Amino acid sequence: MTPRPPSSPPSCTTPSRPSPMASPQASATPPRWRRDKGVGSEDGPMSNQYYAFIGTYTTGASEGIYTYRFDAATGELERLSVIGGISNPSWVEVSPSGRNLYAVGEESHGVIKAYAIDSDTGALTYLNEQLTGGEVPCHISVDATETYVLLANYGSGSVAMLPIEADGSLAPLTGFVQHEGTSIHPVRQLGPHAHSIILDATNSLAFSPDLGIDKLLVYDLDLESGTLAPHHVPWVRTPAGAGPRHFDFQPNGQFAYLINELASSITVLRYFAEQGAFGEVETVSTLPDDFDGESTCADIHVTPSGKFVYGSNRGHDSIAMFAIDEATGRLTSLGNESTQGRTPRNFAIDPSGTWLLAANQDTSTIVTFRINQQTGHLHPTGHITQIPNPVCIKLLPIQS
Repeated sequence: MTPRPPSSPPSCTTPSRPSPMASPQASATPPRWRRDKGVGSEDGPMSNQYYAFIGTYTTGASEGIYTYRFDAATGELERLSVIGGISNPSWVEVSPSGRNLYAVGEESHGVIKAYAIDSDTGALTYLNEQLTGGEVPCHISVDATETYVLLANYGSGSVAMLPIEADGSLAPLTGFVQHEGTSIHPVRQLGPHAHSIILDATNSLAFSPDLGIDKLLVYDLDLESGTLAPHHVPWVRTPAGAGPRHFDFQPNGQFAYLINELASSITVLRYFAEQGAFGEVETVSTLPDDFDGESTCADIHVTPSGKFVYGSNRGHDSIAMFAIDEATGRLTSLGNESTQGRTPRNFAIDPSGTWLLAANQDTSTIVTFRINQQTGHLHPTGHITQIPNPVCIKLLPIQS
């Protein structure tokens, strides 16, 4: 049975068009943006060894969630273990402390599972699971205090919060918001499809791109009650038919980069931290001008240096590379690099900004690239790791 959401969840369909485009004055010293480029990477010296947790689709040969060792000196992956008992763990998320991992079960009866991480081996131990309050969950974030997990239900177009117990296990959901609306795509936008949810640097706001309604929704996060409520600037509309999916911030928190699945584009947003509002700067294509085939975008990440941003193209099967203008946030295309496989649904950048690991869903490979930290170009290393249907990569430094 699907858990009953809290009564009368807030709706996001009534506010008038927000006006962050009027460019309110940004904070002179915006808070440092919360980043998840390898949990724990800023708590001590940079590690050369990481656990790489790989989420997969289990409709084929995959057994579940895989643990690998990633060597940041060479760019190589070494298999350590796998845990089963979960269907389609298409998104995995490591807690800020590195003690726990949470994984969605991307099914019509959405579930989220909690695991303990063995710091000595990277092995996962199942703790418990809860229903997500919706269908086809696809994304997870953990708040900075490790008090709540937040998630997005793609199929039913909702977001939810679940409390984290002392041992890292999950309690039933306490917060729930059902998105509403449609947009112009005749198939993909007949209703809401929340595709991700991330938190701000102050741990007080949550942002959820919704592919089905062409909006980036903004929520006030209440850690006392475990609830979400629309922010006073409750959403930003993206270009019609764009299909916003994932987004990431520049490390200084002044600009955000929203990747649009349906339009194969990236929308650059200026972030006004004091208002929790956004203003659109520009939207650029992730595809070469001479490409006319079918393609959709998937993932996006800014490098730790804040100098470059990358987005994945499924169909063109490439990583689009861009240089970031530090003053304006605008993008300059650096071209596209083939992922040497099909359907790069997800990728990860290590905390040093040296390596990019691309997960090719339909060729069952993870391909390692070295990032030129001066030019931003990607260079294949020859390291290609066979993993069945990989669709999510998360790195955790191994503490020596």
